[in-house]
Amino acid sequence: VQLVESGGGSVQAGGSLRVSCAASGYAFNCMGWFRQAPGKEREAVAGIYTTNGRTDYTDSVKGRFTISQDRSKNTVYLQMNSLKPEDTAMYYCAAGWVNRNVLSESEYDYWGQGTQVTVS
Repeated sequence: VQLVESGGGSVQAGGSLRVSCAASGYAFNCMGWFRQAPGKEREAVAGIYTTNGRTDYTDSVKGRFTISQDRSKNTVYLQMNSLKPEDTAMYYCAAGWVNRNVLSESEYDYWGQGTQVTVS
């Protein structure tokens, strides 16, 4: 499975961005977004079960971010609204067979290269 992210960039606080993740292959039941800010550990942002569309979010992005999928394109999106400077990070897409927690990094087997999101 290969994952290719796109759509990052720079935006002012309060603005919006959408990042995308296109997957090759189908050896997974879940895709997620994680982020890592400079000097900080990578953290979960959101996850979606590709089988039934069920989603989960970390508390800091609930109500602002939306994860969705286009199964016909094997692509997952993260719509980010009301962006804050603390959302600045490298955003990584992940895929895997998730059994328990879509926000657990250890559940994922495949990772993309990341796309930078900068909020000023």
